[in-house]
Amino acid sequence: MKFIKFFDQISLKDIPLVGGKNASLGEMIKNLKPKGVLIPGGFAITSDAYWYLLKENKLESKIKDLLQSLDKKDLKQLEKVGKQIRKLIQNAILPKDLSEQIVLAYKKMEKKYGKNCDVAVRSSATAEDLPEASFAGQQETFLNVKGERKLLKVCSECFASLFTNRAISYREDHNFTHMDVALSIGVQKMVRSDKASSGVIFTLDTESGFKDVVFINSSYGLGENIVKGLVNPDEFYVHKPTSEKGFKSILKKRVGTKKNKLIYSVISGKTKNVSVKEIDRKNFSLTDKEILKLAQQAIIIEEHYSKLKKRWMPMDIEWAKDGNDGKLYIVQARPETVHSINKNKNVMEEYSLSDPKNLKKKILVTGKSVGRKIVSGKARVVKTVKEISKVQAGEILVTDITDPDWEPVMKIAA
Repeated sequence: MKFIKFFDQISLKDIPLVGGKNASLGEMIKNLKPKGVLIPGGFAITSDAYWYLLKENKLESKIKDLLQSLDKKDLKQLEKVGKQIRKLIQNAILPKDLSEQIVLAYKKMEKKYGKNCDVAVRSSATAEDLPEASFAGQQETFLNVKGERKLLKVCSECFASLFTNRAISYREDHNFTHMDVALSIGVQKMVRSDKASSGVIFTLDTESGFKDVVFINSSYGLGENIVKGLVNPDEFYVHKPTSEKGFKSILKKRVGTKKNKLIYSVISGKTKNVSVKEIDRKNFSLTDKEILKLAQQAIIIEEHYSKLKKRWMPMDIEWAKDGNDGKLYIVQARPETVHSINKNKNVMEEYSLSDPKNLKKKILVTGKSVGRKIVSGKARVVKTVKEISKVQAGEILVTDITDPDWEPVMKIAA
């Protein structure tokens, strides 16, 4: 089983082999499970498998040739090159010994969780989640995957997602050599949050960088809606120092609109968004007891990583509540990469527009800003991701909602 490592066999030392996401899952299962942190089981398909797939299908030179023609400022060309490389990998034949090992590992999971057990198939890049860079959200995740045949199919698609447009753009921007980054795949037991709730935790305040709070987002259904910014979630703040001493230190609760939730479609077996009942929208998606339990797990994770790194290491954590057993699971944890690299933790900058002439001008549009500074430029309204090539450098991007696919155009917008 040289291409397979079960999560309990790996730790953070194995990032070159299994990527940041999988290494982190193994690290927590080994060290934090005894402390009450629950992580669903599963296995990693190693980066060796990715290189083996390229080698056996003679794809390395073809991919290099396509990348040589890349101009990162040309969004249309970026889309074209990305699509061509993804197609090459998707159409590649999985070597027999590799596919056999994936199937054997899945059969082991079936013994524990039942025949055709549902799994999440997640990408884990081998240079991922470093303090100075994070590839989070750039590659694909596949949910509710059941059966050997479906698993093998989405593994090929997962390998191909190393070359999504946003991933190529990010590596270009951060001077990562494309052929130095590989992809490992995590196959993890699904948590039935479609019947409950899920969300994201930060072990700091994401606006100010204040380190003494745990900030929790929560919404009904599977977590992809929150990760991709497709839903307005509930928000909770818990005070760390007093929580660690046993107090029920919930500082703030804000109910989100939670209009939609992502669930499994019984007909197609895939996922679909459905409307949330009005009464459930007005209620919180977590109880106070659950809020405090999640905060406790987040503090344990942060303490462990801070001890390993010998400095404060705020964490970005994904969690899910299983609607069948009612338990709260941690499905991912990575270092937070915005405030953790800020050298001066005691300074918070705030900008205000003081020019009286500008203040008297007609307001064209209001909404939630991405960023906290003041800029000027021509407004460009973009209705779908297909229109992003219209955005010119220095324009103000105005759109209904964004997700990681927008990363290439975010860099040129003012």
